[in-house]
Amino acid sequence: MVLVVNTVANMSQQISFKELIKLFGLGAVALVLGVECFDWLVRRLRFRGPLKEVLFFPSPQTCVEHLYMPNRSYPCTCPLPHGRETSFSRLLGHLLSACSSLDLCVFSFSQMELSRAVLHLHQQGVTVRVVTDRDYMTITGSQIGTLRRAGICVRHEMSTAVHMHHKFAIVDGRKLITGSLNWTLTAVQSNKENLIITEEPMLVGPYRKEFEKLWDANDPANHEHRATNGQLN
Repeated sequence: MVLVVNTVANMSQQISFKELIKLFGLGAVALVLGVECFDWLVRRLRFRGPLKEVLFFPSPQTCVEHLYMPNRSYPCTCPLPHGRETSFSRLLGHLLSACSSLDLCVFSFSQMELSRAVLHLHQQGVTVRVVTDRDYMTITGSQIGTLRRAGICVRHEMSTAVHMHHKFAIVDGRKLITGSLNWTLTAVQSNKENLIITEEPMLVGPYRKEFEKLWDANDPANHEHRATNGQLN
């Protein structure tokens, strides 16, 4: 009887030891797989890098109401196509992603949906600054007056000898939107245009410096208008 008990105990110990070895083996395999997965993830993220996106225009008209009210419980009844992503809807989405600031440097601004997006951000408490061209800010259809009346700070190129011809936006100081696209209806719907959207710091940084340079250079407080020989300096 004692012999049987000892035999059973020895078998139990052997089984436990084998199970322990098996568990250690499975743990080692899981560790190796975990390390390999982590390495793959790191390499994938490193390869992807910061945001880089290219958009081409013209862009077809589609409904963009979902960008303003993503959680709405009722469908939009406008006659435009729904549920279709376009270059313009992508542009709007990037603009409306602003949480703290939006700096605009635009030559011509008459596209009303882009104006609506900027006004929406302003109403949401986002700090909006606009630098634009002296001549084109007053053309028919310009939205600059609308932005100013809403309380958005706008500065224009002070010099009468040059045009402020930039077309770029900086979202939250880290996302750059730039390209040939003027912020006009014709450019969005008819012209062959392009935009690049990136969060690459080496590209965003110089644009931030250029905006601050233009913002300071065109501060009305820094310009004294004095009459000399019947002319304004």
